[in-house]
Amino acid sequence: MHYTRLGTTGLTVSRICLGMMSYGNTSERAWHLDEAAAEPLLRRAIEGGVTFFDTADVYDDGVSEELTGRMLRRLFRDREAYVLATKVYFPMGPSPNDRGLSRKHIMAAVDASLRRLGTDYVDLYQIHRWDYGTPIEETMEALHDVVRAGKARYLGASAMYAWQFAKAQQIAREAGWTRFVSMQNHYNLVYREEEREMLPLCADQGVGVIPYSPLARGLLAGGRERGGARYTVRAGDDPLADEMYEDADFDVVDAVRALAAERGVPPARIALAWLLGNPTVSAPVVGATKAAHLEDALAAIDIDLSAAERRRLESPYRPHRVLGHT
Repeated sequence: MHYTRLGTTGLTVSRICLGMMSYGNTSERAWHLDEAAAEPLLRRAIEGGVTFFDTADVYDDGVSEELTGRMLRRLFRDREAYVLATKVYFPMGPSPNDRGLSRKHIMAAVDASLRRLGTDYVDLYQIHRWDYGTPIEETMEALHDVVRAGKARYLGASAMYAWQFAKAQQIAREAGWTRFVSMQNHYNLVYREEEREMLPLCADQGVGVIPYSPLARGLLAGGRERGGARYTVRAGDDPLADEMYEDADFDVVDAVRALAAERGVPPARIALAWLLGNPTVSAPVVGATKAAHLEDALAAIDIDLSAAERRRLESPYRPHRVLGHT
């Protein structure tokens, strides 16, 4: 495993972040893993040097946080040995105040997350989306108070426009509040719109980038094919992927497959190596429901792509409408 600082902070994270969204009630999604099935994967990730774990309160209505907390407590003796991240924003109950980024919801949500996780603090507390109904000043002050209370060590953001991120950072800076140190955005070889504004902003401001969906919901790993063919349980039960990606994206997939064949490695390793080779990227958030998914992620760290190989992978790209901000 290789390690890096998260942006310009002093926080060290593994170059692979294990996403915990896939772990929860099997009745919720056919591709979810229960605790008994998930723990061997988590154990293997830890053996491979992974120390960075990401979840969210909304994942399976809090069940993911509960499983994540229990497993990490069993597998790590020292709370300081790993970096734990969670998120707030999406509805967690029927009340209009059970959602969003108001002070009321943030204060209630962080306490609820800590109870489910079984810990006194999270290392990274992230806003899951931008809240158009709450003044960003209210949100940033509430998040600052969460940090001051010792319930979070750092703050992160996810999936928004660059102007929104810049506005939030500037408001926090002017008020002397805690700023975001990371951006968890939708970024992979078939969706590169983040390169227009968000990635340059993060690079300039020293913000760590931890992309979600690094394999495009399995598209880059061979989970689906042109014309709608699906080869995995996840691909067969993932309506969002149908909305986000199109047949034209398989031109990029073909380039990944061709290079993978030349290298003699699975396509997923090439797609992840491309992300890891971007100096702005700190750690892709990788989901794993099979041992092979973890092995691909761990092996990708040691694959160095040449400039010519990166151009081959990038050249078939076509622009997309903005995806993932809502």
